Amino acid sequence: MKAQSIDQQCINTIRTLSMDAVQQANSGHPGTAMALAPVVYWLWQHFLRFDPQDPIWPDRDRFVLSIGHASMLLYSLLHLTGVRAVNPAYETVGDLSVTLDDIKKFRQLESKCPGHPEYRWTSGVETTTGPLGQGVATSVGMAMAGRWMGTYFNRPGFRMIDYDVYALCGDGCMMEGVTGEAASLAGHLKLSNLCWIYDNNHITIEGSTRLAFSEDVATRFSAYGWNVTRVSDANDLMMLDRAMMAFRQCEDRPTLIIVDSHIAYGAPHKQDTSAAHGEPLGDAEIKLAKRSYGWPEDASFLVPVGVPEHFQSVMGERGRMGREQWMMRFSAYRSAYPELADDLYRMQHRDLPREWERDVPSFPVDQKGLAGRDASAKVLNAVAGRVPWMIGGSADLAPSTKTRLVSDGAGDFSATDYSGRNLHFGVREHAMAAILNGLSLSKVRAFGSGFLIFSDYAKPAIRLSAIMEIPVIHVFTHDSIGVGEDGPTHQPIEQLASLRAIPGLLVIRPADANEVVEAWRVIMPLHHEPAALVLSRQALPTLDRTKYASASGLARGAYVLAEAPGGQPEVLLLATGSEVSLCVAAYERLIAEGVQVRVVSMPCWELFEQQSPAYRDQVIPPHVTARISVEEAATMGWDRYVGATGISIGMDTFGASAPLKELQRKFGFTPDRVMAAVREQLLTDRLREKPIHQTSAGGEV
Repeated sequence: MKAQSIDQQCINTIRTLSMDAVQQANSGHPGTAMALAPVVYWLWQHFLRFDPQDPIWPDRDRFVLSIGHASMLLYSLLHLTGVRAVNPAYETVGDLSVTLDDIKKFRQLESKCPGHPEYRWTSGVETTTGPLGQGVATSVGMAMAGRWMGTYFNRPGFRMIDYDVYALCGDGCMMEGVTGEAASLAGHLKLSNLCWIYDNNHITIEGSTRLAFSEDVATRFSAYGWNVTRVSDANDLMMLDRAMMAFRQCEDRPTLIIVDSHIAYGAPHKQDTSAAHGEPLGDAEIKLAKRSYGWPEDASFLVPVGVPEHFQSVMGERGRMGREQWMMRFSAYRSAYPELADDLYRMQHRDLPREWERDVPSFPVDQKGLAGRDASAKVLNAVAGRVPWMIGGSADLAPSTKTRLVSDGAGDFSATDYSGRNLHFGVREHAMAAILNGLSLSKVRAFGSGFLIFSDYAKPAIRLSAIMEIPVIHVFTHDSIGVGEDGPTHQPIEQLASLRAIPGLLVIRPADANEVVEAWRVIMPLHHEPAALVLSRQALPTLDRTKYASASGLARGAYVLAEAPGGQPEVLLLATGSEVSLCVAAYERLIAEGVQVRVVSMPCWELFEQQSPAYRDQVIPPHVTARISVEEAATMGWDRYVGATGISIGMDTFGASAPLKELQRKFGFTPDRVMAAVREQLLTDRLREKPIHQTSAGGEV
């Protein structure tokens, strides 16, 4: 190996590990890692406040690889800096997070180096990335969390939270709409603790960015209110240093560093080509690239002596000292401000304050009832009053979703006051959901709200929250054709099915105000599951729980709300949300006619599926085949509960613009329609039980 400075050795180690891993896997993206190795090296070695021995230290700087396909950049850094693995109990484990063997098994089953970085799977990964734009949008939430926590926890002489957030993005991120949404909000909020580093390499999968992307990114971000600086050569360490220092010195806005780079730097035949983006370079090209670096051409996965030690003596030592000083400060803080210290500890461990549900209301019987959104507003504010780190807002819909926090001091989070707990995302559903992920990853108890129909705009980020197993709360109102006159553009039909299809997401659609209470009781203690709380705009009768079963049954996902006399039903009515009271109305009339009917409220399918087979069979007895589901949404999925012979009353078309009662009549959401379905089911059942024998001539015997 030619004599190289230790800096250059570190940079080339990142490059060659990345090339070798992709080549061995015969899969991956080598070019960006080769180009940006100097950028990430200088950032980690000289600016990032991060202790590899304790990668969950609360006041650490965050690094987000928004260009998740360049994952080997991050895995190389995690290995070379000696980041330690952390278990779910927040205890540092002695093993390395990423070993050289993991890198050699890049993209292989059970490797800690999957194709794209995965939070929780690989310690040191701050957020799951891969879908372009998600990482940078999530980083905005991390920066907002940092600012809010700083105002809440910091006291004179005690700087407990004051971290920076760095996100590495590329041309693809810049093209994604969610990036623009998030950048616009970040500029508006003047988040000076946020730095995006833009890899301007002019290459995408299809070829040159000239095919589809010609905007002036610098001007665009200046218009957003960002500080914009430029580095004309990704290999120029001194210019990188100046740009990163400029970020450190900027106190009134976020910073965008535009770095001009060459994808697959050093590969003579693939540099600056799309061929280097998403496929291995090939053995011959790798040898030529290594030759250009002054690297042993035949060496694979080479980590020269002194490279890890250099990382550990500079970046590692800085991080260790910063973390140890913070821990000493926290010890003194615990004595000076015991309540705040307890809050900080609980928040970081996703624990709730003692008596967090003390003020949760219960609702009296009321035939006129209360809209789900109105009941939720009361519960949300009662809970938030006891959980100070619960913050959130809406996509410009808080007056409609009823999610504004109104307690004394709740206030509005703004560029001039980061202490506010009410967040204003603007009409930016996609960015809102991604920002909520960033808030949650920072351990803030975050919620966001909007109309259910617009969950489609937020779904990619909701999906990521489920993949990451973080307890983001999504409050969705206007949950059905009950939206009425707003018409089919605003009436959600397929959204419930779409959300229920996401593994790990709890979708809860309460039937009345007291089920709303129980929904919040389920949601708040969650550690690993995001939740979608789906609420009505229209008033729903508050059921008499002395006559019908307790709403606490919601915790099991489904429960017997109204039982047939004697407990031997011959037909089951299954429903969620507003349609439960409809089934109850039909039930009362059917019971009076002598029909043995049971009403099952099924607010959360996911929780129900977690129950024992015995419980599920108790609620939905297998021998009772006469079953009707009722839900003002697509019927997809209900077949698992009504069976092959059951009836699903739902929406098989889009809705219409009309008052609610007219829509219910048009689409069959009436007690009469439910009763007719019951009679149809019972007749079908009886015919199945009594076979008809025929003569050869076709006459009955």
